[in-house]
Amino acid sequence: MPHNDFPPVVLNPGFPFDRIRELYLYEEPALLASIRRGDRREATRIINLLLVHIYSAGEERSELLKSLLLELIVMMSRAAVEAGAPQSEVLGMSFLHLTELASIEDDEHLSRWLRESVVRIFEAVEARQDVSMPSLVARALKIIREGSDGPLTRSEVARKAGASPSHLAALLQERTGRSFTDLVREARIDRACELLRTTELSLAAIAADCGFCDQSYFTHVFQKLKKAAPKQYRERSPATSKTQRNPPGTQDSPRGNG
Repeated sequence: MPHNDFPPVVLNPGFPFDRIRELYLYEEPALLASIRRGDRREATRIINLLLVHIYSAGEERSELLKSLLLELIVMMSRAAVEAGAPQSEVLGMSFLHLTELASIEDDEHLSRWLRESVVRIFEAVEARQDVSMPSLVARALKIIREGSDGPLTRSEVARKAGASPSHLAALLQERTGRSFTDLVREARIDRACELLRTTELSLAAIAADCGFCDQSYFTHVFQKLKKAAPKQYRERSPATSKTQRNPPGTQDSPRGNG
């Protein structure tokens, strides 16, 4: 395998992923969370895991690799903006990353490019530690994530964060590049991913627990954001000790509409 400058990772022969994209979909929430909290070590570990599987994929990677890495850089850039990096700077880096990726033709160059891209993203986040994300935006994002199991209106989040709805919406758009509705949906889908990985709750119960009006709408949003149906995501997840918080199908009625 080509040298890639990342710490070694021991491959598990029984790991249930037969495609790199399936592994990426599973690891994506943890990767984005590590960027939001500034955990460069954990992000590097996940990137290294992806690289190891990319190199072991043989011919499959030629069809998959660049489109996957394009998505990876876009998602990491989004997380960097949430962590406080200036949106204009991150957009400029994203353009640079994509331009560089288009010219890469060998594995060693790819490894170096991915490492440098991750370093740039973290440096953009860390450079803003002295001029951090406005506390109002940080509070609002925390409220959205913690309230992803119930109804979330812009007015309610604005009231809890201490701002007017219009001012909060403008700040969220400016600092994250996404609307309030987009942020709520993403938080709910992140919660759904966790439940799919760690519980045996039915899809209907998970939809209700994540604030969706019904299972079909939940499936539609999940597939749009994760490029896989909830059932496929669960089936591709590693076998874990799953504890049912409630028996499938016994959740209360949905409390939100996504």
